[in-house]
Amino acid sequence: MTDPKRILMVAARNKAEALRMAAGLTLLDDRIEVAVWGAMPSGPAIDEQLQALDFADVPLSSLADADRVKQLAARILDSDVVYCV
Repeated sequence: MTDPKRILMVAARNKAEALRMAAGLTLLDDRIEVAVWGAMPSGPAIDEQLQALDFADVPLSSLADADRVKQLAARILDSDVVYCV
């Protein structure tokens, strides 16, 4: 059996779709983390996916401050797979 992968989902342009994809990846035995580039929009599509990710204990972090490029780079280096949506 292989070791679980560390998957980073970067929610950049289509945040609702990125959250939906991350929620789907929770079906795997891999470690999923979501990094949100900029502000998180609101709405029913976002709220539904945030609930699913919260239920699956997927860490969600915001990359909205001045050091966001440095923070994202560190997370990319710490991940086995990176998706940017």
